[in-house]
Amino acid sequence: MPLTKNTQGALYMAAAMAGFSCSDALSKSVIVVMNAGEIMFLRGLFTSVFVYLLAWQMGALRSWKVILQPMIALRVVCEAIAAITYITALGMMPIANASAILQALPLAVTLGAALFLKEPVGWRRWTAITVGFVGVLIIIRPGPDGFTTAALLVVASMFATAARDLATRCVSKDVPSLMVTVITAISISIFGALSITPLGGWQPISFTPFSHILLASILVLVGYQSVIQAMRTAEISFVAPFRYLSLIWSALLGLLFFGETPDAWTMIGSAIVIASGLYTFYRESKRQAAERVAQESEPRVPA
Repeated sequence: MPLTKNTQGALYMAAAMAGFSCSDALSKSVIVVMNAGEIMFLRGLFTSVFVYLLAWQMGALRSWKVILQPMIALRVVCEAIAAITYITALGMMPIANASAILQALPLAVTLGAALFLKEPVGWRRWTAITVGFVGVLIIIRPGPDGFTTAALLVVASMFATAARDLATRCVSKDVPSLMVTVITAISISIFGALSITPLGGWQPISFTPFSHILLASILVLVGYQSVIQAMRTAEISFVAPFRYLSLIWSALLGLLFFGETPDAWTMIGSAIVIASGLYTFYRESKRQAAERVAQESEPRVPA
């Protein structure tokens, strides 16, 4: 039996979360020997080469004028902001804590879809969004020990990523996903190169960090392509909750490779955020089901 578009989108999103989480762990492993700009430049450079060759082979390349489309330009800017803020934060806090804050992303996407795409959101989902952001505050615990620069960077990354996903939804269907990925990867590399000097300058690279960045680039490619396919294949409200899989990946990677264990407050806050997101998804599913029933019950006008 063929998969529905929503099921396909969910699988794409699950693959994206695995790719991004592993790539983040690899980036975190080298942040002590190079700055975020250098990581973005090298990771973006390798990813650009890989995805360009893939797009060329599949005939997905289009005129570079497509970058002039407002939604593609917006997506590129948001992706660059999200990347540099998150990579910088990874060097300052446990990967599981950073990932836990990002779990509010589906709520931010729903919020953005309601405000900018005019998707209907009832009072129950508005309540869920509010409760979810309270969960974020529990995770970062405002105060001298919790509300740190790293936490603010992750929050900024979350909203930038939400804007990126909404922009992706608005990109013309005539532009292949691979072409969007090529443009994004090249732009990230350029932005990273421009950030190297302000963030401390170029640092010599040994073989091990180089290999980590190379593998991270491949995984970023998997993540880029998968999340684009997810957002363009399925409904935003359906695929967004599958981002929660990244928390599981990040917690395992943090424990296995960095000896990091989420504290009780982080787990409580994460549970609140996830519960809010799942409830938002549940309400959206009910709304869509009601709309389908209404449409089917409408009397047909004879031709």
